[in-house]
Amino acid sequence: MRVLLVEDDEPVAQSLRRGLTRYGFEVEWVSTGAAALGHQGPYDVVLLDLGLPDTDGLDVCRALRERGDVPIIVISARSDETDRVVGLELGADDYVTKPFGVREVIARIRAVMRRAQPRTEAAAGPDTYGSRLTVDRKAARVRLDGEEVPLAPKEYDLLAFLTEEPGALMSREQIMEAVWDANWFGPTKTLDVHVAALRRKLAGAVVIEAVRGVGFRLEIAQDDGVS
Repeated sequence: MRVLLVEDDEPVAQSLRRGLTRYGFEVEWVSTGAAALGHQGPYDVVLLDLGLPDTDGLDVCRALRERGDVPIIVISARSDETDRVVGLELGADDYVTKPFGVREVIARIRAVMRRAQPRTEAAAGPDTYGSRLTVDRKAARVRLDGEEVPLAPKEYDLLAFLTEEPGALMSREQIMEAVWDANWFGPTKTLDVHVAALRRKLAGAVVIEAVRGVGFRLEIAQDDGVS
């Protein structure tokens, strides 16, 4: 996934860039509003600081939104509710207040990209994983060897999230943010229960590996003789 990072604070930008790169993101970094508006390369999401040296980030947000519907996440030290509301009204998809962690930013990126998918992939058919599993995101149905698998709503949401990037390590925080929501205050043990249910129902088609102290990684099981 390609990220355009607009941030004038070099230490913050470099730290965020390194963190996102470790998670497989491609990051292009610019430090001014003019450079952001003049950037020609393709990108999937914009991380936009409001405190830019040459122009107000809110003006950049407005200009970017007028150009298209690429998701915009504002990252700012401004915690005032007025700035947050104005940013969202100008077209930002989310607003993260400094200081923040890389994992929080990644969770926000995945959340806004998932919300954007209906605009860009509404006509897409079922996704196939290996030779046995299909996930029809439009119909919210899962089939194993051609037979529909009955999944509880959160089981489906969890599978849909983990199969967005097979092989990627997802932290517990990322998963809870994506599948339950940012305001979930219940026990995270519910995540383990849902993972166990998916392992049982999709045995032989996927492997969901638990990484102690971090989260989970979903791998597509390979058939014998398939490289």
